[in-house]
Amino acid sequence: METITLISDNKLAIVKINKGELVSYLINNEELIHQKGTAGWRNSDTEMFPIIGPTDTNNFEVSTPIGNCIQDQHGVLRELNYMLIHSSATTAVYQKKYNANSAVKNSKFPDKSPKELVFWPYDFTFKKSFELTNTSLKITFEIEAEIGMPFMLGYHPAFKLYGNFSEICKTENQEVSLQKIMAGGSTAYPILNCNEVTLIKQNGVNISIKTTGFKGFMFWTEVPTMLCIEPITAYPYQEGNMLNANLFNISNGSNSFKVEIKPI
Repeated sequence: METITLISDNKLAIVKINKGELVSYLINNEELIHQKGTAGWRNSDTEMFPIIGPTDTNNFEVSTPIGNCIQDQHGVLRELNYMLIHSSATTAVYQKKYNANSAVKNSKFPDKSPKELVFWPYDFTFKKSFELTNTSLKITFEIEAEIGMPFMLGYHPAFKLYGNFSEICKTENQEVSLQKIMAGGSTAYPILNCNEVTLIKQNGVNISIKTTGFKGFMFWTEVPTMLCIEPITAYPYQEGNMLNANLFNISNGSNSFKVEIKPI
């Protein structure tokens, strides 16, 4: 089955997942997720791994401790297909596996990239788990890789807005308007050293996004009808070097990251 439907125990929340992509989160019949095919972005969620951000300024080449490789924007993971390995009424677990140095077709080629193939010099297994409760949707990412492998990780969900520019993103220390986020352009608007943000909407349900293991968020949109709120391990658009070694996490063999999406 390409689409899995999760239903909360109280029957008030319904989540749909298509090939590992979160395509719908209904709470009391209100849709929280940007719908594919509508203006703004062609997806509803994806992951950025093992790179966040563009690589074109470095001729698409990424240096690692065991050799250089070719990566396009946001990394090779999005070019791989998820396999469903478990599901129940309220849970679903997907997995991607990659063998070191395997050439993968770059979906951006030839229209948006000159690189037809990309590759990464390490094996990894990437697991994405969903758990729907009566109060929230919990998403866990588990990465199994060689100890010492460098990586960045970003989760890239898109939330549905109402098009009236009234929404704001609020953290413990600041508020950011939708207009300010849109003015940030393609490099996205960062809020770092933060593990929780609330999307406040004039219409409909507000949404809290709380994370474990990530180090902040990027906000991005080009239209007023959707907003990507992206937990990240590093913000790549800084220090003039988008592939700065300081931006990478180092694998300890098994690393876990969590996101909780909670209507409030």
